[in-house]
Amino acid sequence: MPAQQDLAYFTRQVLIVLALLTVLVLFWALTPVLMLVFGAIVVAALLLSLSGLLRHAVPMPHGIALAIVLVVSTGGLCLLLWMFGAQATRELATLTDSLPAAYAQFQQWLGQTSVGSLVQEQLATIGDNMGRIASSAGAIAMTVSSGTIDLFLVLVGAIYIAAQPEMYRNGLLHLVPPSAKAAATDALDASGRALRLWLGGQLVAMVAVGILTGLGLWMLGVPAAFALALIAFLLDFVPIIGPIAAAIPGILLAFTVSPQVGFATIALYVVLQQLESNVLQPLIQQRAVELPPALLLFSLVIFGSLQGAAGLLLAAPLTVVVYVLVKRLYVRELLGGETAVPGEHG
Repeated sequence: MPAQQDLAYFTRQVLIVLALLTVLVLFWALTPVLMLVFGAIVVAALLLSLSGLLRHAVPMPHGIALAIVLVVSTGGLCLLLWMFGAQATRELATLTDSLPAAYAQFQQWLGQTSVGSLVQEQLATIGDNMGRIASSAGAIAMTVSSGTIDLFLVLVGAIYIAAQPEMYRNGLLHLVPPSAKAAATDALDASGRALRLWLGGQLVAMVAVGILTGLGLWMLGVPAAFALALIAFLLDFVPIIGPIAAAIPGILLAFTVSPQVGFATIALYVVLQQLESNVLQPLIQQRAVELPPALLLFSLVIFGSLQGAAGLLLAAPLTVVVYVLVKRLYVRELLGGETAVPGEHG
């Protein structure tokens, strides 16, 4: 009898391990789909924030507020495309055509300086990588249709989630055991608030960086200043890595004007980065989540390595959500009491 009980216990343990492995394999296989779902949640959180602001200013039903936000957002985007679309297209084309020559000119100028020999080898490696990326442009172009479909799914999913957020929230909570439902509800609400506040603050920072970058480059006489400002605005959504990547084409084009303009452009990007890091971000983090920089950097590297551009784009908001969930579910339980989570109030 004891032998049969031991066998039954061992069998249960093996089945549990196999079930966990199956769940992990399934989770890994569905990771691209889960990234699309989280992308829809991020866009839905932004829509809910905007509709919430509208309802706070003018009391109205949630559905009407969401519809107004969608109409205004779509109309505003169409208006911007009508006003600046042609200019942005021309300058982006100019930027694409000018960057290889700008890089070659920068290499030539650098080779004539006293420090040129110290970095020439590294620049050659970067140039080889850029060449490989350029040679794969055809393969990248073939994935545009897939990316367009993914974007469409994210936008449609975001509208559905934003239209009935309570239904999806309650459905998710139904998967939680009754004994843990109160803690899960609290953690889910806290992470949602933190995500909405982070997105709002990040959008303000992106607009400020884009405008200041465009004005600064235009005053310095750097070509394609509008396109470079648009790149700075978009890439600023990715913390740490995005601003650095946005500065590279601006600096290269600035050196085609003159070394003085090139160094002034480097100073401009450094000043803007310091302004964002020391002024804008602290103001944002007062009401949102103050993420440790090292944690954010490693999350960008990990998700970028695992999921490419999508992982890099969603790494920061995903880190915000996971960070708050861990503090609410694990740290509070570990300390046996309340833990303050930024973004919980206000």
